[in-house]
Amino acid sequence: MLAVILAAGEGTRIRPLSRGVPKPMLPVAGQPLAAHVADAAVAAGADELVFVVGYRGEAVREHFGDSHGGVPVHYAEQDEQRGTADAVHAAREHIDGPFVVLNGDNCYDPEPLSAFFEGGPAVGAQHVDDPTNYGVLTLDDGVVTGIEEKPDDPPSDLVNTGAYRFPAEAKERLEVSTSERGERELTDVLADVTDTHTVRPVEMERWMDVGRPWELLEANERYLADAEGAVAGEVHEDAELRGPVVVEDGATVDAGVVVEGPALVQSGASVGPNAYIRGSTVVGPDATVGHSVEVKNSLLMRGATVAHLSYVGDSILGRDVNFGAGTQVANLRHDGADVELTVKGERVSTGRRKFGVVCGHESKTGINASLEPGVTLSVGATTGAGETVARDR
Repeated sequence: MLAVILAAGEGTRIRPLSRGVPKPMLPVAGQPLAAHVADAAVAAGADELVFVVGYRGEAVREHFGDSHGGVPVHYAEQDEQRGTADAVHAAREHIDGPFVVLNGDNCYDPEPLSAFFEGGPAVGAQHVDDPTNYGVLTLDDGVVTGIEEKPDDPPSDLVNTGAYRFPAEAKERLEVSTSERGERELTDVLADVTDTHTVRPVEMERWMDVGRPWELLEANERYLADAEGAVAGEVHEDAELRGPVVVEDGATVDAGVVVEGPALVQSGASVGPNAYIRGSTVVGPDATVGHSVEVKNSLLMRGATVAHLSYVGDSILGRDVNFGAGTQVANLRHDGADVELTVKGERVSTGRRKFGVVCGHESKTGINASLEPGVTLSVGATTGAGETVARDR
């Protein structure tokens, strides 16, 4: 059974982290998000993978090569992002029989996903408290009859998760008309299929769409929670590892360091001395956490540096970010309200009482800088020494 994984988009809602890297290739718990999708697909029963690539597609090709998890990998190029049906249409030459379609920026568990590799046509579904922001499934005696996009009066609380199993003949139905959004969409292909086939809703446990920065942090928390501790790197005898902590080969944990799992210290990273790491934190490849630094529930990407005497909480630091000594990140509003973050030019609630900052690749802070909750630093942005930053830069 073939799994088509959609990985062509940049991900504008997760900027600046997606600048220069496709969103499905952003790191989550030590590997790209799309690799978690591929792992789940293979575990569920896929024996062949096709990645649809576009924006910075070379990153996907370089990571996966010609096989993953023991199954062959192929690629299809989507020159312009004109919708999900258009993306699968780009992969038509690889489709020869029933096929499954998955989003490369979603989180799936293998067990419910295995239902897509058994039986007939299906669509992924999940119950949500407020379905008005989703495509909502319409059902007749437990069979999917259609999808209503963001209805004011939802017919159910069961929403489309964007995972599909199509019959072989759906390959010939991918050239659907352009929607009101100006895209060719798989929901229209599904509508055609429901006219001639019985389409099952498959409830997806712990499904998650990673579209915005705080969702990347949540995905990191989720996958780290499933990790088991392992130490292959160099850990000083005076350091203390508590709970499930992974220290990869080539990583260094110095004297006086305390790491409370779940946590991951990747190859080439260094921590300490006298640092404190806790709460679902990833110290990425070649990243540095210096003397007397505390990092809590954060993602430090490749080459990020947090110098001595700093605090970073509930934050995401992009590649080669450099925090000057004494940089402090605030992660809690004094009024107790949820922290807001800028997404595509608008302030949006993260739904989290605690959230710090998002720092684009190669941004830098001066010594003793203070960053308030919900601040975003763009790629290459800088702050002055002793400066308090309350607005995006």
